[in-house]
Amino acid sequence: MALIALAADKGSPGVTTAAVALAAVWPRRVLLAETDPAGGDLVYRSAAAHGGPLNPNTGMLSIAATARRGLVPDQLWDHVQPLSGGLEVLVGLGIAEQAAGLAGLWPTLGHAFASLADSPNAPADVIADCGRISGDTPAVELFPHASLVLLISRTEPEALARVRDRAAALAGKLHGGSRGAATLNSPVIGVVLVADPGNAAKLAGQVNDMLVHAQTGARVVGTLADDPAGAEQLAGRRRGRLDKSLLIRSARKVTADVYQQYGAAWAAQAQAAQQQTHAAPPQGHGAGR
Repeated sequence: MALIALAADKGSPGVTTAAVALAAVWPRRVLLAETDPAGGDLVYRSAAAHGGPLNPNTGMLSIAATARRGLVPDQLWDHVQPLSGGLEVLVGLGIAEQAAGLAGLWPTLGHAFASLADSPNAPADVIADCGRISGDTPAVELFPHASLVLLISRTEPEALARVRDRAAALAGKLHGGSRGAATLNSPVIGVVLVADPGNAAKLAGQVNDMLVHAQTGARVVGTLADDPAGAEQLAGRRRGRLDKSLLIRSARKVTADVYQQYGAAWAAQAQAAQQQTHAAPPQGHGAGR
């Protein structure tokens, strides 16, 4: 159905934790891709399904050679590893210097991620952890292929000011300067706040008003609980009922709201794209001859 790209403007608001939490409760089969050019975290914080460590050489690093020869979406599964809880992950780069091996391949990856949902063999949505996007990070080349770009932000005044400005800049870049009603443009730009559950709803309303007033082309799509204990459980560093944690409960609400707001539109877009593909003339025929 969709490629969902998660990113932050600056600092460490918890993009990886948010990506894992949303992927863990996603209502369809999902592939979690660590696409942060600065390097991934899951190989250090999560165990593989067999109980041992994840293989750092199988994932974004191994897919680089494949993508240079062209990348069919189903080939992504050849580079995926399951976590101990069953979540399927495309492990990120080990260090930032390895990103040079992906130079020029980010649009190819973005197209493959977005097309995986339409695979006749193993369809899945993709949640991409793009890390911080301040500066000239190549991960933004995934965004034109996404259905939804989620900016993760904490609620300190400086963080909110940065996410407002980043959302406006992205809208200008992705929507050709057309800003205002985010739902009319693709990809949709959304903001997810990491907030104290006690005042999350009030904050979300205030921040959404700020985004609308500033004509950023973005809107708040939900809040994730600022839940350090739940984040530790999610990373496997703390025992407890993860499904009862505030983090996972809030992630369920975000995914449900996202699907309610955008799911039907994404399905319609996918169906239209399939019909257009089937209606296209075969190679070697048509106006060019």
